[in-house]
Amino acid sequence: MRPRVLLPVLAAALLPLVGAAPAALPFGVGEELVFSMRSHRFGALGTGVMRVDGPEELRGERAWLLRFDYRGRIGPVSAEDRTRSWLVPGRMSSLRYRKHERTPLGSRSEEVELFPAERRWEAPGRASGRSPTDAPLDELSFLYFLRTLPLRDGAVYTLDRHFDPERNPVVVRVVGRTRLSVPAGEFSTVEVVMEVKAPAHAKGKRGVVQLHLTDDARRTPVRIESTAPLLGVVVLSLRSHTPAPGR
Repeated sequence: MRPRVLLPVLAAALLPLVGAAPAALPFGVGEELVFSMRSHRFGALGTGVMRVDGPEELRGERAWLLRFDYRGRIGPVSAEDRTRSWLVPGRMSSLRYRKHERTPLGSRSEEVELFPAERRWEAPGRASGRSPTDAPLDELSFLYFLRTLPLRDGAVYTLDRHFDPERNPVVVRVVGRTRLSVPAGEFSTVEVVMEVKAPAHAKGKRGVVQLHLTDDARRTPVRIESTAPLLGVVVLSLRSHTPAPGR
């Protein structure tokens, strides 16, 4: 029987990490991951880059700037995605989230300010709400947070860490370990499946992201697979990796 790790138990287990110095994290400023992106329907889509920059001061706190950038083509149409998350590394909490994407289906932008101590968030001119936690995360920072979990075989983590309570709970399952070949090389990996409720406009559907992380202290993502409207299954395969200095 797989263990079910509820939020209070997980919070206690991760207390040293939450208060840890950034040096204890498996990633840091200067890390860059370059991915080849493919769609099962359209083939090669282009290149995606995840990078950690900073630190930057935001509302009196020092935050790392997490970036994801994609620019490519979907069939005859150009497409792009620029996602940013300002993360306080010592307590793994987001302060700001920005996303702009353009696809054949149209363009979409999202801007959210998060106030962890007040357990609230604001999307200027659009919406606001209460957060279920004083350490909220967004879509991008959640991928980095997964790298800090113990990821023991068979573990199931049920987390109320998304800043928007309508997107919770986020369920993370460790489904196995395997060897995987990608353009960057061959790696021993931990396979993790993350399920998160889609936004309200998606009528209650759950988004599923499958990740292969290196089975070592860095927990580097070498393959990320998800499903997107129009594109079908989209796969990011690691092409190159520049670790943060000292990691």
